[in-house]
Amino acid sequence: MYTLVTPQKTEYPVLLQIWESSVRATHHFLQEEDIEFFRKTIKENHLFDLVSLTIVKDSGNNILGFMGIAGNNLEMIFLDPAVRGKGIGKLLLLHALGNLNVTKVDVNEQNEQACKFYEHFGFKVISRSALDGSGKPYPILHMQLM
Repeated sequence: MYTLVTPQKTEYPVLLQIWESSVRATHHFLQEEDIEFFRKTIKENHLFDLVSLTIVKDSGNNILGFMGIAGNNLEMIFLDPAVRGKGIGKLLLLHALGNLNVTKVDVNEQNEQACKFYEHFGFKVISRSALDGSGKPYPILHMQLM
């Protein structure tokens, strides 16, 4: 059984570990220096505090993944790689769609699995940015529910 809860700030280091392991498992296009840059940015700019976070815990109280939302935009979903493909991402997304008014998501174009995941749930590309939000050359697809 899984529970969806708001994390405590003391759990942020676990979220950062999940973020990094998830990125390493899914964002093969990133260079090591990019991962270091983003990790530092998350910590120094307190990015977890800028979104509404929801975490998934298992019956043993282990954090399996999390999402962050700002307004009606899903800013992030990251999962422990050990639970990928087990419905945790779907659980988070369905919660966001059904309870948190999410209608938009931005996805790295090179993360094809994520693009297909969101398309499966009805998101369509409405625009594309050649650079990510940090000005790095990782194109972003702006998707919206249609």
